[in-house]
Amino acid sequence: MSSLPKPPKRVAIIGLYHESNTFIPSLTQIESFQRSVLLRGEEIRQKYGNAHHEMSGFFQTLEEAGIEAVPILFAHAMPWGKVSDQALQTLWGWIEEGIDNAGALDGILAAPHGAGVGEVHSDLDGWWLGKLREKVGAKMPIIAIMDPHVNLSPAMVQACDGMVAYRENPHLDQRQRGIEAAKIMVRTVRGEIAPVAAAVFPPIAINIERQLTSVEPMLSVQRELEVTRALPGILSASVTLGFPYADVPEMGSAFVVVADGNPELAEQEAKRLGNWLREHRERFRGEMVSPEEALARVADSPRPVGLLDMGDNVGGGGPGDSTVLAGLALREQRWRILFYVPDVESVEAAVAAGIGGKIRLKLGGKLPMTPAGPLDVEASVISFHDGHFSEKEVRHGGKTGGSMGPCAVVQVGDYLTVLLTTLREGGCSFSIQPLLSCGLNPADYDIIIIKGVHAPVAAYTSVCPTLIRVNTPGVTCADLQTLNFCHRRVPLFPFEEV
Repeated sequence: MSSLPKPPKRVAIIGLYHESNTFIPSLTQIESFQRSVLLRGEEIRQKYGNAHHEMSGFFQTLEEAGIEAVPILFAHAMPWGKVSDQALQTLWGWIEEGIDNAGALDGILAAPHGAGVGEVHSDLDGWWLGKLREKVGAKMPIIAIMDPHVNLSPAMVQACDGMVAYRENPHLDQRQRGIEAAKIMVRTVRGEIAPVAAAVFPPIAINIERQLTSVEPMLSVQRELEVTRALPGILSASVTLGFPYADVPEMGSAFVVVADGNPELAEQEAKRLGNWLREHRERFRGEMVSPEEALARVADSPRPVGLLDMGDNVGGGGPGDSTVLAGLALREQRWRILFYVPDVESVEAAVAAGIGGKIRLKLGGKLPMTPAGPLDVEASVISFHDGHFSEKEVRHGGKTGGSMGPCAVVQVGDYLTVLLTTLREGGCSFSIQPLLSCGLNPADYDIIIIKGVHAPVAAYTSVCPTLIRVNTPGVTCADLQTLNFCHRRVPLFPFEEV
């Protein structure tokens, strides 16, 4: 009598992303996830099956291995304040419900961002990963993939058998890292390996200005990681850079190493990497270029010059409507400036005036925690757009398109062109396609003001021969000494010597 074929292995997929900026008093509610990404079940495969994203890496690798992917939940909200407990409990409820309805499972691929802070649970990711471990038991393998801007916690490490972080910033390798994590899972459920993870938490905050992975000092970090990755018995090794705008004890850098059944090897290599960072910590202080100094560099720089507004970094929770750089540049009356800003009130005023209309605007400076007030200007209405765009290239965040909401382009005198958007999370900081879709050619300008630090680099390098990171004020200021931390570790470099 022939034996029946074995049923395929089944692996669940769960993702919950948030970067929580605790210097913003407003809470992130469930509506913020609904506006961004909130998918359950097969919706996740439909949306992300072929994206430049770790989810697509999960699906691809499991399918190639003959393992059934069981998507449960993927939720992502734009960086903002702490996640309300009501929103967190709702999301966890959907995860729990999905697991209950999933049937027999052999493993879980988890995608925590790692920088979430809850209204009640400050270690948001450690909390839900711990709940997940309690739910499925000690024996089920959980392999997690993280954004390197995770504030890694011991609770997160203890909940997982293995952890992998993206290696690139801007995050262009999300799909590849999803494949890496899924391959570890495949080998685990087949009984070929037994992953174990160890982490170290050196008391060092790597300044965000130093975190571009294609240049030093991050290239040296990657070389050290490659030494570890090449060792027999090592499955993965990652550095986590930390999310500096979450005032929590976990804020700062870490290393996590995954070995095959050898916790001593994993711990040994994690400690070696942590000691290397301590020894070279002075290289990870940021360079702070003031707005005035940045503008002084424009005259002698190849143009257009992209001014990266680090204090109003939308990828870190900045409101995106700071007028600090636009106001200073406009005052000089010599540069052609392109500025994008979320401003519903100004969009509505432009629509009411119609194309060719002249209007008085209070431009930008309206959202909570913005570091500068509105620009009082007279503008001419140039055009209107629906705000939809698509992106074919691999860009930070892995998205293939998005929407800025209804948009208007207005002109302020001879020097300032403004793209007014409805949605803060419109995508201009991660892609140039939003600009092109509105008829704006970056080559026509001397200065483009960009709301970010490293995330925009992949998109804007092709159009800006010069990029300058500017130490502007705001809730994402790169100079951490300007932020009022109450809960961080002490000592923590560079606040204190270690």
